[in-house]
Amino acid sequence: MSPGDEHDYRGKDQGGRSDDPYSTLGGTRQTRTRLPDGDPGHPHARRPVRNSRSLVTVTAVVVLLVAAIAIANRGGGSEDAASPGAKGRGTAGSAPTAPTGTKPVQGKNGTIASGFAHDEQGAQSAAANYAVALGSAEMFTKESRDRILDTVYSPAAADKLRAPQDQAYSTEFLAHLGLDPEGNAPEGSTFISRTVPVGTKVLAYEGDTAKVSVWYTGLVGMSGQDSTKPVSTTWKTWTAQLSWSGGDWRVTAASESDGPAPVPGDVAASKSDTISKAVEEYGGFTYAR
Repeated sequence: MSPGDEHDYRGKDQGGRSDDPYSTLGGTRQTRTRLPDGDPGHPHARRPVRNSRSLVTVTAVVVLLVAAIAIANRGGGSEDAASPGAKGRGTAGSAPTAPTGTKPVQGKNGTIASGFAHDEQGAQSAAANYAVALGSAEMFTKESRDRILDTVYSPAAADKLRAPQDQAYSTEFLAHLGLDPEGNAPEGSTFISRTVPVGTKVLAYEGDTAKVSVWYTGLVGMSGQDSTKPVSTTWKTWTAQLSWSGGDWRVTAASESDGPAPVPGDVAASKSDTISKAVEEYGGFTYAR
């Protein structure tokens, strides 16, 4: 979305078009991967002689560890049983990217995650997943675009966006990208549009409202032998105003800006068929703060 137009996330005036489909985004969060702890023991270390007391201690530790794992993996736990970082932004003094302990959402509305927590972390998770949906190839076909708008935005915002978005995704704009009037790629080619959130940041939070920025990189273009719009990358920041409604977060307004963009690397560009195969084989993620 353009910062000057909170209801047209294409980065142009309502009804305007842009050569960069990623100016269509309108949300953010930091995504973390939790890895299992390794075995601290050395496989060749000499084992000390165990006495009865050490055996009892080891047994007790194992039992407690098993119980802790069972509790952590059990769904529907109370807030009191969650880790200290499960509420708000996490434990004071923790690193910005430290795992907080909040479980990823289990629900989905179509292909879009739903059922986000009613807190800052949930708002960030919602913004990141909504950014992914709004930057997907499904936005380029009318039926799926309407479904995404209805899922991501509040009813009032979705209704207000529908006509301008139909104008923005005009026949001329689709043709410029190599798509037919229905938004379909030519036979033998693959149209690619994918958003990958890099991080999220809470700008404001008031319980039932939140303002969240999502920093993301995107892939967009046509992969095919005759493509004149090869797949390229872009870097954007999407900022969403969120409101808690109907048991979930919904976007009421959004804006977008370029960057921050890193210096391009020296990795050689892959052939179009390699890119097509990678997009087909590598699925996306459900993002959780």
